[in-house]
Amino acid sequence: MSKKTLASFAASLGLIGSTMLATGPAYSQQPITSQQTIAIIPQPARLTAGSGSFAITAGTKIYVDAKNAELNRIGQTLSQEIKKAAGVQPQVVPAVPGKRATGGIYLTLLEPVDTLGTEGYKLSVQPTQVVLAASKPQGVFMGMQSIRQLLPTQGAGATASLPAVEIVDEPRYEWRGMHLDVCRHFFSVDFVKKYIDYLAMHKLNTFHWHLTDDQGWRIEIKKYPKLTEIGAWRDGSLIGRYTNAKADSQYDNIRHGGFYTQEQIKEVVKYAQDRYITVVPEIEMPGHAVAALAGYPELSCTGGPFKVERTWGVFDDIFCAGNEQTFTFLQDVLSEVMPLFPSKIIHIGGDEAPKTRWKTCPKCQARIKTEHLKDEHELQSYFVQRMEKFVNSKGKTIIGWDEILEGGLAPNAAVMSWRGMEGGIAAAKQKHNVVMTPGSHVYIDYAQDVASVEPLSIGGYLPLSKVYSFEPTPKDLTAEEKKYIIGGQANLWTEYIGTEKHVEYMVFPRMSALAEVVWTPASEKNWPSFKERMQTQYQRYEAMGANYARSAFTVRQELAIDTVQHAAMVSMQSDATGPQLVYTLDGSEPTAASQVYTAPFAVPTSAVIKAASFENGKRVGRVTTTELTTHKAFASPLKLASAPNKRYQGKGVLTLVDGQKGSTSSTDGQWLGFSGTDLVATLDLNQATEINTVKSSFLRNEGSEIFLPTNVEIAVSKDGKKFKPVYSKPVTAASEGKGPNITEVKADFKKTKARFVRITAKIAPPAPASAGAKKAGAWLFADEIVVQ
Repeated sequence: MSKKTLASFAASLGLIGSTMLATGPAYSQQPITSQQTIAIIPQPARLTAGSGSFAITAGTKIYVDAKNAELNRIGQTLSQEIKKAAGVQPQVVPAVPGKRATGGIYLTLLEPVDTLGTEGYKLSVQPTQVVLAASKPQGVFMGMQSIRQLLPTQGAGATASLPAVEIVDEPRYEWRGMHLDVCRHFFSVDFVKKYIDYLAMHKLNTFHWHLTDDQGWRIEIKKYPKLTEIGAWRDGSLIGRYTNAKADSQYDNIRHGGFYTQEQIKEVVKYAQDRYITVVPEIEMPGHAVAALAGYPELSCTGGPFKVERTWGVFDDIFCAGNEQTFTFLQDVLSEVMPLFPSKIIHIGGDEAPKTRWKTCPKCQARIKTEHLKDEHELQSYFVQRMEKFVNSKGKTIIGWDEILEGGLAPNAAVMSWRGMEGGIAAAKQKHNVVMTPGSHVYIDYAQDVASVEPLSIGGYLPLSKVYSFEPTPKDLTAEEKKYIIGGQANLWTEYIGTEKHVEYMVFPRMSALAEVVWTPASEKNWPSFKERMQTQYQRYEAMGANYARSAFTVRQELAIDTVQHAAMVSMQSDATGPQLVYTLDGSEPTAASQVYTAPFAVPTSAVIKAASFENGKRVGRVTTTELTTHKAFASPLKLASAPNKRYQGKGVLTLVDGQKGSTSSTDGQWLGFSGTDLVATLDLNQATEINTVKSSFLRNEGSEIFLPTNVEIAVSKDGKKFKPVYSKPVTAASEGKGPNITEVKADFKKTKARFVRITAKIAPPAPASAGAKKAGAWLFADEIVVQ
């Protein structure tokens, strides 16, 4: 909304003078004091705190426009929420046109607010009355969520009042989505409804329901009963983390599965519609199809047989693109799916479709020749475009993961960009709608804390602060191209998430951060304000009984190496506002009386740094520990002959001399990962130093293609030009098994004086296929180099 439009509507409510916004930034916001209980998430576009409050009593009534069933339903929902908070339940009654009683809550469409769009609203809370107005019921529903967040969080029996406030609000993006994968683990209809309630609470409006995959087909298709008779059930699930070494995998052998009947689908869709949430189904094609092929193997390139997959990952067996029967099948499936979902958009997947089978399939190769296609990538484009034409013929459009760009984008397709922002940028430049959902910022199946204290997850690290930093619209698009970025979404894949409580743990509090990203104007996003408002949001989670993650209260210790002072500069932070951060340096457990962290400080010697957050004398986050071990190479200048892979750069080259040891997780920030090149590191000890030992650590996890170096060489020099070899030996694994484990190579040699030390670790050659490694080669992961 323009500055002028916003000002005029604020003025129409009597909120501000018509010139208030003329000299300030658009959507400027009045600061809120800590005494006020205004903690709305997502932050409204325009909010002005007033004086006093509106008291809710046994006589309070909710007035709705006469004969408006939708407003009546919204009013009944608000009445229930007030009952939870105040123990009294206002009666919902028709409003008398032109009359407003003191002490009433009014939900109305009678005041035109057309330029606020379908979901915008105006809310005025005064001591005498509350007026919530919008042009559409959706807007009233969104405003009702703001009223809910003005209510007390203590639960039934609390004295309830709403703080005086004036709000003019509308969303930034039209697509504000959350995804749920029910294929890897199946969830009940009741829980799916609860999940939809979570979206509604956060003013999110799109539920992306991932219904088919290799590990389970979850939607009834009457014409193809084997999809649920066979495809909805697997014989077990993977135990522990997935690796490429499938032979080493273990399974629980517990039959797992389930599916939703078409009547249950209709029930969920209606439930979402009542909350103004669009359900977008995903029916995967051409890949992630093993569950379907288990029931109908004739749709594959090989003819099978197949079993519903127990293992996570990507599989070579996909729908055969050269078989006409494949297209007949998928059109029949979509012909049953599309009528169940009023959504104008159908998700057809399109991701992670290996071309292995297509390359050797006579039917697929014949299709390439007949259709004059260049290669298998263009065959996938043909596949997607053909299915798009069918979907378009039914009055709907498709959206797919950014792989559908490969070989040429279907004419009317929208793109969901998950492999970073690049796919979305390319699609926007081609004038296609884009939903940004990059794994780096909104894959909430990633861990929220260090792996050792988190439930088993797919890996990665995504704290609350990083979700909040997500910006869906790239700056390098033109103004016209930016119009094609229609929103953002967070994705929850459930390979390692088998219970409802675990879903909640992964969703909260990160859903709150996403909500503010996709609703609130970019100029109004404010991380310190958000953290403060989250203090109240945590109380709401408690009142809901939600199993939210407490990782926001964890103290993150960041150590930056200073090669001049030869010290580690320690800084501390958390994603929560309120708790006090304290620490110790001697390994003792922090208490409320420990040293308070106020600013970064230097640690030049070995220490065990422990930190925690305290509030009202009680610890509210786990204790974090950093072991700092200094040695002769600690904080020394270091050069690498070849840079590590950009995905595994640790904290920079000084990660190798920062006095900290990595864990068995390659993504913990303490490892440098090399692919296709040896590690050659040269240390400068600043002066000639007598040394006789060099130790270096290497990670081994063959299931993830991480191998030990074949050989480690040590050479020393006084001038940095002429180096003398002092050690060279093959590397032997410290323990059996293919990983993950760590091997420390200790190179002992005769005492010698040297200023420069060069360590060369030879990367392993490509491993045989039986070891699970790709032919492209192995990885080498190196950590701390210790000189003694």
